[in-house]
Amino acid sequence: MTVQASADVVIVGGGIEGAAAAWALTRKGVCNVLVLERATVGSGGTGRSSGIVRCHYGVRSLAVMAWHGVQLLTHATEILGVADGVGFEPVGYLVGVGPGDAAALAANVAAAAAVGIDTRLADPTEVAELWPAADLADFAAFAYEPRGGYGDAYRTCHAYLAAARQGGVRVRQGVPVTRILTSGERAGGDERAGGGEGSGGRAIGVELADGSRIAAGTVVLAAGVWSAALAAGVGVDLPLRAQREQILLVAPGAPVGNVPVLSDLVGLQYVRPERSGELLVGNSDHSRPQWVDPDAYPGTADPQYVERAVGRFAHRFPGLPEVALSSSYAGCYDVTPDYNPIISATPVDGLFVAAGFSGHGFKISVAVGELVADLVVDGDSSHPLIPAADFRLSRFAENAPLVSPHPYAGAGQMR
Repeated sequence: MTVQASADVVIVGGGIEGAAAAWALTRKGVCNVLVLERATVGSGGTGRSSGIVRCHYGVRSLAVMAWHGVQLLTHATEILGVADGVGFEPVGYLVGVGPGDAAALAANVAAAAAVGIDTRLADPTEVAELWPAADLADFAAFAYEPRGGYGDAYRTCHAYLAAARQGGVRVRQGVPVTRILTSGERAGGDERAGGGEGSGGRAIGVELADGSRIAAGTVVLAAGVWSAALAAGVGVDLPLRAQREQILLVAPGAPVGNVPVLSDLVGLQYVRPERSGELLVGNSDHSRPQWVDPDAYPGTADPQYVERAVGRFAHRFPGLPEVALSSSYAGCYDVTPDYNPIISATPVDGLFVAAGFSGHGFKISVAVGELVADLVVDGDSSHPLIPAADFRLSRFAENAPLVSPHPYAGAGQMR
């Protein structure tokens, strides 16, 4: 086996988090970066994102990261140098809750406003004007973010990488990484890797499916749920699982107007407009997760799921005539036990992880990239409101999950 190439930093995974990290590294002066993607850029979870942009989180650091994302998406043409933007539609974001969650909603809005996020409570009269087709009778309280909306994770991923390439980053597609190399072996030799918990090993590169090796000073795992197997090879336990989620595209039968994204935490669904005039309908009930093999799961919605989702939709929008299901698809979240990401150093020196985004990844991606770059270069976060400790891998072994102080019944830790 021979060393094929080398880089200061190898990023495993060409999805939106790996792309954002590559770009952020160039902004800190680290330009000898190689991104390795097993298929094509953005072809994993990024390409199946529903693209919701919201800052409504009970975890303050996540809310701040999402607010950074709003700034990036709003000004992507200037910041990333993409002439036609990245597909962000700032239609607004509206969340409604039942009586038991009204206090939590008020607390979360107050906490977000305190750190400068543009959010506020909204009264039913205003909400009825924003979503005239919705039946609001079973909601008790609402919050509104006028700068929220939805975007295109795939386009944003490619825009990050285009900007990163301008800074010197290289990208290789169709090159699966099969192993992390550590200092227990030489990058050009045949000794098996050591490393992992308590080993004192250091990451020195990666091995590809064809047996070739790439030497690196630092390795960043940003391969979603597939990061876990690579980390396990050097003794690092990443508690990641693939949770299948099903999405419907619905033809409403009549124009619904310029409506915001609606997060319905009574019906446990979310609805957002499509440019086509259709509505994208997703699930907010994570009480019975469906764990799957991320390489082998049904790519369209199950009939039983469609029946339940249509029932929830019909309850919320009883006045829409001739609603029809246009199509459906399914994707996977890479979830952690607390439904929050791991953005962290590991027990293997020089090995970092950015995975387990649990559905949050698109909107927080710019801040994820910055945090990865901070950890690689400086060893800590440069943002006082985004402490690196929040996302440390060790929190799971410490039984110290990252959780919202004001969660919503039924929605778990997804808000």
